[in-house]
Amino acid sequence: MRIAIATDQIKGSALYLADELRKRGHELTLFGAFDPDHVPEFDDDWAPVNAAAAREVAAGRADQAIVCCWTGTGASIAANKVEGVRAALCTDAETAAGARRWNHANVLALGLRLTSGPVLMEILDAWFATAPSTQPADVLNVEHVANIRL
Repeated sequence: MRIAIATDQIKGSALYLADELRKRGHELTLFGAFDPDHVPEFDDDWAPVNAAAAREVAAGRADQAIVCCWTGTGASIAANKVEGVRAALCTDAETAAGARRWNHANVLALGLRLTSGPVLMEILDAWFATAPSTQPADVLNVEHVANIRL
């Protein structure tokens, strides 16, 4: 699977993420601090790097993305600004499975502060093992969300 990953800092669960995804056989596109050639726009550039990863999904260049920042909140907000992206901030495996199943989430947002290595593995296991629901009510809800406008 092609996965875009982004973070503004390599600490916490970001220390393990790229290596774990490669071990699982995924092809990675790196943004922010994951990219060795990245030069930050400003000291804390979580917004542009996470939006860039989400744009990879929207453009079809990545199947999914994983976006990170210290709390995960900013990463999920930035990613959800990109049309066609359904980013979910997941703090545990059940939330990750539910986000994939009922919300058809295509971007996983992680908080670096509280996501330990073992919890990261559980979240990734659940995320990749769960397919979007085909139940009519779930599909209609996802379509409804896609049609919400200001």
